[in-house]
Amino acid sequence: MKISYNWLREYIDFKESPEKLGDILTQTGLEVEGIEKVEKIPGGLEGIVVGEVVSCDQHPNADKLKITKVDIGADQPSDIVCGAPNVAKGQKVLVATINATIHPANGESFKIKKAKIRGEVSEGMICAEDELGLGSSHDGIMVLDTDKPNGTPAIELFETGEDFIFEIGLTPNRGDATSHMGSARDLKAYFRKELTIPQPKSFKIKNDRPISIEVKDNERCPRFSGVTIRGIKVQASPDWLQWKLRSIGLEPINNVVDVTNYVLHSIGQPMHAYDATHIKGGKIIVDTLKDNTPFTTLEGKERKLSKDDLMVCNGAGEGMCMAGVLGGLNSGVTEETTDIFLESAYWNADGIRSTAQRHTISTDASFRYERGADPEMTIPAVKLGTSLILELGGGDIASDIVDIYPNPIKEKEIEIEFKTFHWLIGKELDHQLILEILNWLDIKTEEISKSGFKAIIPAYRSDVTRPADLVEEVLRIYGFNEVELDEEFSADYLAEFNEYEPYRVQEDLSRFLAGRGYSEILTNSLTSPRYYEEFPLGGEPVKMLNPSSEELTIMKTSPVYTALESVSYNINRRNPNLKFFEFGRSYKKEEKDYKESEWLSFYLTGNTAEANWLDEPRKSSFHDLSTSVLGMLKYAGIRKTEIIPSEKDTLYEYGVVIKKEGKMLGILGKLKKELLSIYGIKQAVFHAQLDWVNIIKLYKSDIAYAPIPKYPEVKRDLSLVLDKKITYADIQQLAYRQEKKLLNRMNLFSVYEGDKIEKGKKAYAISFFLQDKFKTLTDKQIDKSMNSLISLYEKELGAVIRK
Repeated sequence: MKISYNWLREYIDFKESPEKLGDILTQTGLEVEGIEKVEKIPGGLEGIVVGEVVSCDQHPNADKLKITKVDIGADQPSDIVCGAPNVAKGQKVLVATINATIHPANGESFKIKKAKIRGEVSEGMICAEDELGLGSSHDGIMVLDTDKPNGTPAIELFETGEDFIFEIGLTPNRGDATSHMGSARDLKAYFRKELTIPQPKSFKIKNDRPISIEVKDNERCPRFSGVTIRGIKVQASPDWLQWKLRSIGLEPINNVVDVTNYVLHSIGQPMHAYDATHIKGGKIIVDTLKDNTPFTTLEGKERKLSKDDLMVCNGAGEGMCMAGVLGGLNSGVTEETTDIFLESAYWNADGIRSTAQRHTISTDASFRYERGADPEMTIPAVKLGTSLILELGGGDIASDIVDIYPNPIKEKEIEIEFKTFHWLIGKELDHQLILEILNWLDIKTEEISKSGFKAIIPAYRSDVTRPADLVEEVLRIYGFNEVELDEEFSADYLAEFNEYEPYRVQEDLSRFLAGRGYSEILTNSLTSPRYYEEFPLGGEPVKMLNPSSEELTIMKTSPVYTALESVSYNINRRNPNLKFFEFGRSYKKEEKDYKESEWLSFYLTGNTAEANWLDEPRKSSFHDLSTSVLGMLKYAGIRKTEIIPSEKDTLYEYGVVIKKEGKMLGILGKLKKELLSIYGIKQAVFHAQLDWVNIIKLYKSDIAYAPIPKYPEVKRDLSLVLDKKITYADIQQLAYRQEKKLLNRMNLFSVYEGDKIEKGKKAYAISFFLQDKFKTLTDKQIDKSMNSLISLYEKELGAVIRK
């Protein structure tokens, strides 16, 4: 949830910086996950000045370009190549000077540099409004009507502003804090300052053709309020309202819809405006419709309704809105709308949650209703929304405010003793302080005695239901950090833990991989069915019964589905050189059960390192990944693995299988282009997927240290001509089996295929390192070992020794 720093200050006076206020909000239970600075005009128009076109001539090498000279207040006019069709001599324009950064309304920012365009020098850029973030038009350059001198900073012509937006990780129980006023209530208690509540302007009621209301389910719609407004003009909202909405990530639509969004984010009450011409029979009915009734929602998607979906219908029984969730396409406000009905209702949270999950819809309205809205806010919202619509769009009030509230929701009462606070907090607080904090939180206290009191909970605090909740309310305002811990407090383990517990192994290998330059990623277990449909992997997927989104309806059958989203995300943001690893799971459906598998996956793409003055950048390769994977296995105590080429793999263009003692450890290879194209990835991606359960079984953390051998190591080289099907792994296994005592290590330093050897053959050049830990090897011992290896290779592999 996004909350604006400036918007909050309209409700309560404070002088704290955004950073300090973020700490206070977090302390009071509204955890601030991040603070973002936003500018009304991106970049603040820095480097943009007023200029005057003093000449405009046709570009000699391009029909659609002009060469202009623009006076920007410097000693000499600037030569600027311009492609706008409306550029002309004598115009006052906005010019982005050299080194200025442009922040277009659509697209990424870029820096202006001196350049040659079709052979002609260009020393800046004459700007259109969308290129400066001042609007959406790209029909031509902005032509100014100003007497400002050339060279005047553009900032002097436009109203700018900045704000700081708090990203709040709102817990599901805090439905009362889903607005600026709701967040300000906590600050009211913290600062002990009263709120400034926006007051609607008074308006007259003409009672001209009111719309009647019938609610057929008062349990799921406890309160329905609204008003009819006629003769309005739907148009763009004023600048102040558009800026407020944009600052919290909302795109302005029109003055009526923007007002409903403003009211929602201001005081937390969702509203919906209906085009009155679609309210047939001049009547609104709140009821359900038959199963599988088609209904097209605002985004143009047709949905099949359930008989349990509560709907707002017209007099003809046609659905106009999924109550509290999403409006219909045909009843919404458009530029042609002149009459509206403005709804402000209180819907039952369970019903809204069921409908939203059934149709995988999440809207700002359903987000608030699911957490519990304020039943007492419907009328204030109607008055505030009506006042603003009349101010911004004109019109007349054509009815009294309708308010159907047959069974008013009573405030909860909770009896509590003071000792409960002391017992749960661990510190004795002054009784008067407890009462004061609760009163500032709008919780009234009655029947106060030395031992306790009765608390009256406002209806909007649906989360406060028991004595422990009252203790939490006091503690979050008093401050968790204000509760001192006794110096004698201590903690200890009650049992010993297995050294090879999976989480310990995971931490150990994570540190190793991070030291190798890899970054850990953590991705969702849910994924889009589109990936599986276009490139099926891992078996039949597990489908979600109540998906939270249409894009997340199945559990991933392979870790690559979600990890490649992270790879694509980084590449698209000019971070193409990636080394990722992830501990994750995959899921699939079997005949009578479900199977969950654990994996350690690697993703390598781009260059091995950034370009520098010493080395040219080198593309990452299959061997870079295999080195990392085998190095990690060696670190984990898993040595002497088998490397077997993978045949006809659905995932890789080419790859290998890694085994140990007959157990499958994993696979690695180059991902197929068909898979990468789904994510728009054009560069090669190398991938490894290791069976985490088998890694755990084979893991050994005992590192044995030994002194450096006193006796020297001896190196001998062999060149073997072999059949192409024989791998280096085959050569290694035979060597270690034959020379268990003396053979210390091997190194493959050359592989050759070509016209100098027989077709279908290849030559390996290998170094063998021999060493005896207890004595110096003699030539006789060395020759004996090498001859035994040669004989073995000739007999077992049909090798020809090149001399």
